[in-house]
Amino acid sequence: MFNTGDKVVYPLYGAGVIDAIEEHTVLGELQRYYIVRLLIGGMKVMVPVMPIKEQMKLRKIIEKDDMNRVMDVLENSQIPIIQDWKARYQTNLEKMKTGCIYKVAEVTKNLFCRNKEKGLSSAEKRLFETACSAITSEIAFVQDIGLEQANIMVSTILAQN
Repeated sequence: MFNTGDKVVYPLYGAGVIDAIEEHTVLGELQRYYIVRLLIGGMKVMVPVMPIKEQMKLRKIIEKDDMNRVMDVLENSQIPIIQDWKARYQTNLEKMKTGCIYKVAEVTKNLFCRNKEKGLSSAEKRLFETACSAITSEIAFVQDIGLEQANIMVSTILAQN
């Protein structure tokens, strides 16, 4: 269970802060929700405290010590690029839904490399933007830097390849 003020990651949306824990009636059922203010865009989302198995779950942001592994994935990982765009998109979307920063870094790297090679479909461009936003928001929290600095950090690492 999380507390107000905890920094968390909500898969596909990125990092945020739990502003409150509130009770709301949804579809006739009273349930507790985390109110999460996302770093990018300041959007607020309600996430059930007790999520249904299939729903995406919150997780704490990674520790500062884990940043080297994230940067290593962005810089050095050699992920085979699936040629069929539909299969590639589905594989990358499933990785994004896990919320695991290492898998999000893989998606970011994979789509960056694919874009350099042959370009991306419009759906893949949106997925790439989502992946970049998710990873930069978490890096910003972990490194205690601004979003712009985190974005520059990720862009610089990707551009070196």
